[in-house]
Amino acid sequence: MPNFVSAGKIYLRFAARWFKNAHIFFTNHIEQSHTYLDKATQKSQTKEGGRMGTRLSKNYKPSEKESFMNARQREYFRRKLLKWRAEIVRETQETVRQLQEDNIRHADIADRASSESEKALELRSRDRLRKLVSKIDAALGRIKGKTYGYCEETGEPIDLKRLDARPVATLSLEAQERHEKREKIYRDS
Repeated sequence: MPNFVSAGKIYLRFAARWFKNAHIFFTNHIEQSHTYLDKATQKSQTKEGGRMGTRLSKNYKPSEKESFMNARQREYFRRKLLKWRAEIVRETQETVRQLQEDNIRHADIADRASSESEKALELRSRDRLRKLVSKIDAALGRIKGKTYGYCEETGEPIDLKRLDARPVATLSLEAQERHEKREKIYRDS
């Protein structure tokens, strides 16, 4: 039994260190996100800034009838990406706040391990969202550079329905399928 207890203590020390580092990482990430969103908001409030001088109605949806990636479509996707990014940042803040509040000391090692496992799962999920924020930032950069909406592999326009469903898409549906097939072939061999 002493080996089990000492292993549990080692695990708890490791988990405590890991959560402390994760907390520092997410706190820094949130601060960077606030800075980014503040700059984006300031730019959108100036005439020459990110707003591109384009007004959209609340129920505007990009249409195939319009010229591809005109100013209205770029503004639509820019707003959609900024809104998505803000939601992710808000959820991340909530997670960090909950992790700070959930510092309950469990008397039983099994309860502690279960609690730490749940926290680790939540942090892994947030790490995936951090990577998504990077993709959103890249998409916003492509909008600014007017290359958004074009396939990185073929240069062809990406279908508007695909972009609406997955605004961070960088490949057309056909190019994405080819990419996934190549990936499957390399993974299987």
